[in-house]
Amino acid sequence: METFDMLVSILGSTVRLTIPLLFTALAGLFSERAGVFDIGLEGKMLAGAFAAGTVAAWYGSAWAGLLAAVLVSVALGLVHGFASITHRGNQIVSGVAINFIAAGTTVILGQAWFSQGGRTPSLPNTARFNPINLPGAEAMRGVPIIGPIYYELISGHSILVYLAFLLVPFTWWVLYRTRFGLRLRAVGENPAAVDTAGVSVPWLRYRAVICCGVLCGVAGAYLATAQGAGFVKDMTAGKGYIALAALIFAKWRPVQAMFACLLFGFLDAVAIRMQGHPMPLIGEVPVQLMQALPYILTIVLLAGFIGKAIPPKAIGRPYVKER
Repeated sequence: METFDMLVSILGSTVRLTIPLLFTALAGLFSERAGVFDIGLEGKMLAGAFAAGTVAAWYGSAWAGLLAAVLVSVALGLVHGFASITHRGNQIVSGVAINFIAAGTTVILGQAWFSQGGRTPSLPNTARFNPINLPGAEAMRGVPIIGPIYYELISGHSILVYLAFLLVPFTWWVLYRTRFGLRLRAVGENPAAVDTAGVSVPWLRYRAVICCGVLCGVAGAYLATAQGAGFVKDMTAGKGYIALAALIFAKWRPVQAMFACLLFGFLDAVAIRMQGHPMPLIGEVPVQLMQALPYILTIVLLAGFIGKAIPPKAIGRPYVKER
């Protein structure tokens, strides 16, 4: 029973650690399906986390923090769009620039405004997205097997956790069952054909970039106001890059992206759980190695298990209208 409880605990941690990856992977899905490569997912999520932590600390409202995170992230997304769509700049350079700008600006502003080494003040529970206990969770807590699964794994998460998983079928529906999704996928494969049909390629790509910014902002808000209690320097810790890896691992499909994010979240949860615990035949593993384990396994999985991942044909290519 102790092993079962530990497994449930790890799976509960997996769900919580998956959420920022899932939001960000879905964000990248919208952008890259439209042909805009976005390595700046990390920077937009980090800026969103800082905005959420700052505004939530000022106004005592997690919802205000979420709105600020979305606005800041969308603004950075529009900068990326302006550079790569309007001016046809190099999309990788633009994304890297956003990552550097976010990493530096958040620390500078955090120190200037709060004088806490780049952190924001610790948020009270009233300024955070708190766990929600689903109906009957407390009553079922003592029921063998089913009780712990319902109480710890299904119940007890913030509203953003449930929103993230609901977004997966919604994203699938948007991409594969709506006119907007059809055009979005088409502009990532053959923008000239979309343009010939009388649809504006830049406007479609800008809408995709805006969708990407919204979801990156929500991911950042989750880190600062749900998983954590305020902004901490570099708190994204490479999650944007892992989300991008998960997107490639899933071959740019929403449901597969969810499972890829769950896998990376599980690896992260296991690494956290095993820190300081001796392993059979090995003994106690250094903390640094356990912290690096999710990133190492990400590389191994991408290198050896996904096969050939074929991106949208027009990704990373600025569209020049033929005259």
